[in-house]
Amino acid sequence: MVDLLAADDTVGSPAINISIFGAFVVVTLFITFRASRTNKSAADFYAAGRSITGTQNGLAIAGDYLSAASFLGIAGVIAVAGYDGFLYSIGFLVAWLVALLLVAELMRNTARFTMADVLAFRMRQGPVRTAAALSTLAVSLFYLLAQMAGAGGLVALLLGVSGDLAEALVVTLVGALMIFYVLVGGMRGTTYVQMIKATLLIAGAFVMTVWVLGKYGFNLSSLLGGAVDSAGSESVLNPGGRYGASETTKLDFISLGLALVLGTAGLPHVLMRFYTVPTAKDARKSVVWAIWLIGIFYLFSLVIGYGAGALVGSEAILAAPGGENAAAPLLAFELGGTVLLGIIAGVAFATILAVVAGLTITASASFAHDVYASVIKKGNVPPNGEVKVARITAIVIGAVAIGGGILALQAGLNIAFLVALAFAVAASANLPTILYTLFWKKFTTQGALWSIYGGLIICIGLIIFSPVVSGAEGAMFPGVDFAWFPLKNPGLVSIPASFFLGWLGTQISKDVPDEAKWAELEVRAFTGIGAEKAVKH
Repeated sequence: MVDLLAADDTVGSPAINISIFGAFVVVTLFITFRASRTNKSAADFYAAGRSITGTQNGLAIAGDYLSAASFLGIAGVIAVAGYDGFLYSIGFLVAWLVALLLVAELMRNTARFTMADVLAFRMRQGPVRTAAALSTLAVSLFYLLAQMAGAGGLVALLLGVSGDLAEALVVTLVGALMIFYVLVGGMRGTTYVQMIKATLLIAGAFVMTVWVLGKYGFNLSSLLGGAVDSAGSESVLNPGGRYGASETTKLDFISLGLALVLGTAGLPHVLMRFYTVPTAKDARKSVVWAIWLIGIFYLFSLVIGYGAGALVGSEAILAAPGGENAAAPLLAFELGGTVLLGIIAGVAFATILAVVAGLTITASASFAHDVYASVIKKGNVPPNGEVKVARITAIVIGAVAIGGGILALQAGLNIAFLVALAFAVAASANLPTILYTLFWKKFTTQGALWSIYGGLIICIGLIIFSPVVSGAEGAMFPGVDFAWFPLKNPGLVSIPASFFLGWLGTQISKDVPDEAKWAELEVRAFTGIGAEKAVKH
C-alpha cells in the first residue's frame, strides 16, 4: 500500500483531473444545448414530450438513481464498516420491486407532469397540490444536500483545496453549473445526460471491479481476506458492525430498511421519469431495465468497497477530504494512478451533475405546475409562463441546496446516509398518500392532507431532534445538544404514522368521495384509457 495523499491532500494531478472534468462538462453542455432546441412547451420541458423509449428511460432511471450516494457513499461505508454497508445496496435495489408492482404503470397512466397530478385527481386541487409540492421540495432538498456534499468533497480531494472557505467555493461553483443544465436543457437534455452518465458509471465500476478481482486472482474470498487483513479484524465480514452494537442501532437498521424499501416508490424525481415514456408498456419496460442495471452496479459496489478497504485501508480513507466518500477515488488512484483516478472522478462528477439536474427539474416543475399554474393562476397561464417560473424556481432551489450542501460537507456526513433521510421523507409523506389515492375508493382530501403534512412534519421533526443534527460526534451541529429522538432514521415511526393519519383523516372527514372521479381514475390507471388526452391538454 502506498501513501495516497500528498502533503496538500491532493490525489493525483490536479491538471489532469481538471482536464477530464472539463471534457465531461463540454460534452454534456453540447448535449444540453442540442436538446434545448426542442423545448417548445411545458410538456417538452417537463416530460421530453413523452418521446423517450422504455430502454432509454430505464438507462436514464439508472443514471438518475445511481447517485453519488451509490458510487461514493455506499463504497465508502463498505470500505470502512464492511458488511453493514452493503445493506444500503440491498435496500435501494429491493425498493424497485415496490415501484414496479405498485406505482410505475399506474402513475404513468394517471399523471401529466408531476406526482400531484395523481394525488389531486379526485381531490380538491388547491390544498392537495400545495401539500404535494411542499413534500416534493422537501425530498428534493434532502437529496440535493447529499449530491452537493459529494460534489464538494470529490472536487476538494482532486483539486487539493482545503479549508471551509475553499470547499464552500467549490460547492458554489459546482452548484451553479448544475443549475445551468436544468435552465437550458429541460427534461430532454437531463435524460440524455443521465443515459450517458449511467453508461459511463457502470462501465467505470466494471473496470474497477475486474481490476480489483484481478489483484486477488479473481477470487472473491481472497479479496475479502485482504479486507480482513487490512482492517485487522474479521468484523468487516460480519453483520452488526454498524447496526448491531446496541438495541438502538438495531432499531435504526429496521428504520433504515423501511425507508429505503418504501422510499423509492415515493421519490418525486423517480416518479417523474415515468411520464417521459409514450405507453404504459414502456413504463414497465423502463423499470425492468433499471432493476437489472442497478442490481449489476450494486454487485460491483460490493467489490469496490471491499477493494478500497483492502488496498487503501480505512485509516487513509477517513483521513482524506470527504472521509468515507473518498474511498472509490482513492481506490482508483491505487489501481491505475492519475489517469484512472481522473476518469473515475470524472464519471463521479458526471453522476452528480445528472442526478442534481433531475432533482432540480422535478422540484421546479412541481412548484411551477402545481402551485403557480394550478393554484395561483387557476390554469390561466400565459404561453411559456409556466416554464419561466420553473426556471426561476430552479435557481432558488439551487441556491438553497448550495447552502445546505456546504453545511453537510463541513459536517462530514456520509452522503449515502443523507440520501437515506430523503428516502424516509418520501416514504413518510408521499407513498401512503399515493397508495391510498390509487387503491382506496373512500379516500378523501382531508385524509390526503393529513397523510402528507403529518408524515412530512413528523419525519422532518424527528430528524431535527435526532443525533444526525446535534448531540453526536458526526452531527451537523456537534457543539450543541437538543436531540431527544434516539434513532438516526425516523422511518420506523414516521411511515406508520403517515398511513394512520391518512386513514384517520378520511374516517372523520365530512368530505364525500367523488365516485365518478374514482371510477375515471381506476379505469385510466389500470388501462391507460384517457391518459394521452390528458397529456395533450
